Amino acid sequence: MQDDTIKLLRECNAGIKMGVSSLDDVMDKVQDEGLLELLKKSKATHTKLGNTTHEYLNQYHDEGKEPAVMAKVMSKMKTGMMLDEDGPDKTIAGLITDGCNMGVKSLYRYINRYKAADEKVIDLAKEVAKAEETLAKELRDYL
Repeated sequence: MQDDTIKLLRECNAGIKMGVSSLDDVMDKVQDEGLLELLKKSKATHTKLGNTTHEYLNQYHDEGKEPAVMAKVMSKMKTGMMLDEDGPDKTIAGLITDGCNMGVKSLYRYINRYKAADEKVIDLAKEVAKAEETLAKELRDYL
């Protein structure tokens, strides 16, 4: 049980870090004030969830997991290349939506893989997935 709990927490931790990093990468390029506020709100939500993840990791004496370096590099490259092609707001909304969808898919894969994880950690992972789903839905107006 503890092993599954730590593994699920690590994946949540890495995913949240990746999400916050992606938001940071694009926020200074956003032109629409409504989109910027939406992204700021999402970053605050992710930061709060990340803090909870860190609290749980500390309880298990674990430092968490960093996002894969290659994934971060590829994300930055894709963001940079795509923002040069189109207007920034539609592109940003599309990129973040894609990231949210990948995050939800990954989270549920890990929830299903680590079934013996502590229920409060499973609930946290589902809360992170819900935050991703909400953001993707709210971004539809900007696509």
